[in-house]
Formats: sequence, C-alpha cells, structure tokens
Amino acid sequence: MIELIRKSFKGGVHPPEYKEFTSSKKIEAFPLPKKVIIPLQQHIGKPSEAIVKAGDKVEVGQPLSTSSGYVSLPSHASISGTVSAVEPYPHPLGGMILSVIIEGDGEDKSQERFTLQPDYNSLSVEELKKRIADAGIAGMGGATFPTHVKLSPPADKPIDTVILNGAECEPYLTADHRLMLEYPKEILEGLRIIMRILGVKQGIIGIEDNKPDAIAQFQQLVQSDSSIKVLSLHVKYPQGAEKQLIYTATHRSVPAGKLPMEVGCIVQNVGTAKAIYDAAAYKKPLIERVVTVTGAVQNPLNLMVRIGTPIKSLIEYCGGFAGTPAKVIVGGPMMGIAQFSLDVPVIKGTSGIVVLPEDGWQPVETQPCINCGKCIEVCPMNLMPRQLDIYVKNKLWDKAQEIGIMNCIECGSCAYVCPGGRPLVHSIRYGKYTVLQQEKASKN
Repeated sequence: MIELIRKSFKGGVHPPEYKEFTSSKKIEAFPLPKKVIIPLQQHIGKPSEAIVKAGDKVEVGQPLSTSSGYVSLPSHASISGTVSAVEPYPHPLGGMILSVIIEGDGEDKSQERFTLQPDYNSLSVEELKKRIADAGIAGMGGATFPTHVKLSPPADKPIDTVILNGAECEPYLTADHRLMLEYPKEILEGLRIIMRILGVKQGIIGIEDNKPDAIAQFQQLVQSDSSIKVLSLHVKYPQGAEKQLIYTATHRSVPAGKLPMEVGCIVQNVGTAKAIYDAAAYKKPLIERVVTVTGAVQNPLNLMVRIGTPIKSLIEYCGGFAGTPAKVIVGGPMMGIAQFSLDVPVIKGTSGIVVLPEDGWQPVETQPCINCGKCIEVCPMNLMPRQLDIYVKNKLWDKAQEIGIMNCIECGSCAYVCPGGRPLVHSIRYGKYTVLQQEKASKN
C-alpha cells in the first residue's frame, strides 16, 4: 500500500536540493584501495579494543578489534594486507582516534567468502542479533548508534512499528536513493529481519516524493504484503530526522529527552537494513558502503567504497576538484563536518563527500541578532535557538537546560535562515558539550 503524506512536522526548511549531479548515476565500485585506515571508534559508545598489531597479516572481513562493552562495536579489515601501525590518526568527526592502518597486498584475500547461508531464516532472534553485532553494524544514516543495541529495547518498551528511513533529505546526497533503486530486495529483506527480531507486524518505508522511482519500486515489491506500507513524504528538511519522521509517519510525538521506543517505534536507515541482510544472510561484516562524492568535483559519482579509504582518493577518482574548493564536507552540507585534512578515512557513517566551490560561495559576515524570530519558526524541535545562543554565550548553563538545549538535533535549520549569519548550531553544540561535561563531573 502507498500513502501520500502531506501533513508534516512543524518547522523545517527547503534548501536547494542539488541532487541532480548524481541522482541518475548508478553505484560504481571504487577500485581496491592500496591503504586503509580503520578507526576503532566508528560508532556511538565505547571505542573497540585492538586485537592486531603492526606486522600482522589480515584478510578481508577479519576482526581488527573487539567490543569493549555492550554499547560498542568491532571493526574489520576491509582489504587484505599487512598492519603497518596501530596509532592515532585524523578522524572525519574531528580529533585523533586510535586506528588500524593496513597496507594492502592487492589480492583481496578472505577466509570467509560471504556466501549465502540458507539457514538464516531459521536463526533465533538472539542468533540474528549476534550476527548483527559481530558484523559491527552501526546506523548508516550518520548517527552510527550500534544496531544490535537499538534492536534490543527493554521489555517494558514494546515496539509495534518499524520505520525505514529513505528520506535522504540532506542536499546533494543520493547514496540512499541509489541504494533503494539498485538493492531494493535486500533492503526489504533487511526490514523483514528487523521486524522479526522485534516481533513487529507493521513496517513503514518512508521516502521523500522527490524520489518517485524508488517509491514505485518498493510499492511494486510490497503490493502483496499487507504488513508493509510505503509512505510518499513531502520534501522538507529535516524530514529524515528520527523524531520528525516518526511524527510524519505515525502522528506520534516522541517526548523531549526520550527515545523513539517511548512511542513504540524503531527507525533504521535503508543502508542499515541492507547491512543487516548482508550480516544475517551472508555473515558479511560492515566493510563497505555507498558514498556520494559531489559538488565541485569534475565527475560527481555514487561509489561503493571500502571502509577506511582516504577521502582524498575518492576525490581524485572523481577527476579532482572543479575549481578551487572552499570547503570539503563529510556528510551533507546541513549537518556534515568540514574537514581539516583530506587524509581522513571513510567510516561507517560516511554518506557523502560534498565539495563546496570557492567561486560563488562567500562566508557571511556575522551580524547582531535582530530578533526576527525566523530561527524559532523553523526549529523542528520547537526550541528557541536565539535564546539558547544568548545563554551559552553568557555561560548560563542551567537556563539553557531549562529551555531544552539537550533536545537540539543540530539540524542547522536555524543557522540556514538566520539573516545575520549567526553560527547558532556551533554555539548550541558547544553548550550541549559543556552541559554534558558538567553532568559527568557532578557524578564523579
């Protein structure tokens, strides 16, 4: 069944899409990299612990680290070769993170060839979750929360609805769009595995209506399955944010400070669903993902890339920069992070590499707030960004908490519409970090 959804969440913005660069380009396999850098933290939670050392020979899919706790994930070798170092290395989310560096042998050797396991449909729920955990799967929409944890809600939080997020509302990015067009059966099977694990009888696939080909494809595949429906979502940013997607799809409002499980929902990205299928059916760890390389590059592409590949290699493969770049962003331009080095690697949450051109892009000179209220109008979380900014700048942390600073999803809508070019998201992000540090200190 297909439904056209026009009722949507409050606020949000409509930035130019810029998806035409890559939306029609099929996923292309990126050549085997000569070297990969595998960070031991590519997920929310505790970093994993290395189980290899310099000089060790490794093969594709071999664990390089082990989980250091329940909310943690192992990392795996994405190429075969020799470990040259286990040392801190620049990370796309900032800072230096302990990483395993592998010099490839060019042979792509693997003990496990990831062949279909015919018995996967007969596995117990716990066995399925173990395969997902062992595969190191984190949310591939960008949040990178360990998937096996998300699929293990407390007994007092029953789940009745699973929502697959195919919105891909960030400008420029088309990785999920192409994945839905080229791997729809695998994504759908991943959804069914998720529903089985959670004991859920209702699945929803939400796709923005600027992707009519993906909507039509899934509609055809589920037309005889009454347990799954396809929602055609109105194009609005941040439609793909969990709480906004849940409200749009079910009209349930997740309470401030709470998780989707509070209203009986679990949301997974379409890429995560495919990775779940690969893990369950093929025992394949998360060693590659689709990355959109776009913007001011000579030949924008959607690439299937091994985890750990330096982003510099992807840009070179796409013909290099088209003109002088102003910024290179990992992720989308609204929530992505501008990079200080092109040596940083692709990680599990890397959905895109967006190059913004220097020509035609000028940083806005910050102006004082004029109290226009636009940031409040567009905030999808019903916050007051300008007031939060004032409290942060004056270090009034208690007041910032009182008006909901921790509920900010950092979508960037407020900064996008601010006529004064004020860096509201940066300010609020700093405030959230400070509040968290104070809370940790008070517990010690």
